[in-house]
Amino acid sequence: MSRNRLVWLAVAVAMAVIVAYQVVASSGQRAQFVAQADPPSVAPGVDVLAGVTIVPLRIRGFEYRRAAFGDSWTDDNTAPGGHNGCDTRNDILDRDLVDKTYVPIKRCPNAVGTGTLHDPYTNTTIAFVRGPQTGDAVQIEHIVPLAYAWDFGARDWPDEMRVRFANDPANLLAVQGQVNQDKGDKEPADWMPPNRAFWCQYAVQFSEVLRGYALPVDERSAIVLRDAAATCPRS
Repeated sequence: MSRNRLVWLAVAVAMAVIVAYQVVASSGQRAQFVAQADPPSVAPGVDVLAGVTIVPLRIRGFEYRRAAFGDSWTDDNTAPGGHNGCDTRNDILDRDLVDKTYVPIKRCPNAVGTGTLHDPYTNTTIAFVRGPQTGDAVQIEHIVPLAYAWDFGARDWPDEMRVRFANDPANLLAVQGQVNQDKGDKEPADWMPPNRAFWCQYAVQFSEVLRGYALPVDERSAIVLRDAAATCPRS
């Protein structure tokens, strides 16, 4: 790997730390992170995609594999919240759900046993109950999909960088299970949250993650993200 590539990756990691801190800290209380947060404001004339490279189109890399981003929800990662004794899924459930109870499990001594999700994608309220038949009602979603990141450069990242990206709380939301499946790895040009009231925040967070990891965006999605950001309150 060239020296310039290593420098770029170091800068991207540093930016990702800043993005994750801003997104997590902005909630004030962990449980009120997304669903009860006010939409971010955007100053007039500010381009939500400033600093993000725009490319003509997404070329899918069919060699993508989830395993390239490490074990699912591993706590062994360098993102904020890594190595805290709980796997990433349980960290995000704890951050995003309200009215919670806790149970000890192998991967987390204080895992959410029950709780309520005010789902930002569908604007519905979902009761979460831990268990093999009920737990999938709430899933953890990558705002910028892993396969999207892979297609736009993550295939060339070191393993540690990919594991970090997959577990970075700045890129994660607890959402309704079915809507997460509906989105899959689609880019904004092909999928936006059904809840249009969340489009502002979705566009801002999607753009921040792209910027933090120096990922480009396809031209069609750039149009959608800018239009969505135009619905944000003006600061």
